[in-house]
Amino acid sequence: MDNVFSFIIFIVFYVYLSYSLQVIANKTNTENSWLAWIPIVNLYLLCKIADKPGWWIILFLIPLVNIVIFIIVGMKIAEMRGKPSWVGIIWLIPVVGLIVPGYLAFTD
Repeated sequence: MDNVFSFIIFIVFYVYLSYSLQVIANKTNTENSWLAWIPIVNLYLLCKIADKPGWWIILFLIPLVNIVIFIIVGMKIAEMRGKPSWVGIIWLIPVVGLIVPGYLAFTD
């Protein structure tokens, strides 16, 4: 029963985060917003939204470097949505970071 509940929670968060990323991509006029639904490939979409080269996806896969890259990309995405760049930094904070994609996607 615990596994089923955990799986349902995982699916709910995955749908929320993927849909939020797709909305952010649409609002920033980024092509191929549907890539938000594909694991790992959605990192490529994050780079494209932030106007960074696609090869940065490799940097997301390197421990510790990925934290710095996510901060840079997150700050740029926040700026692209007209929000303060520090919003991209708090995206890394557990629990609070779950609110940030929705904030960036569903506010003007």
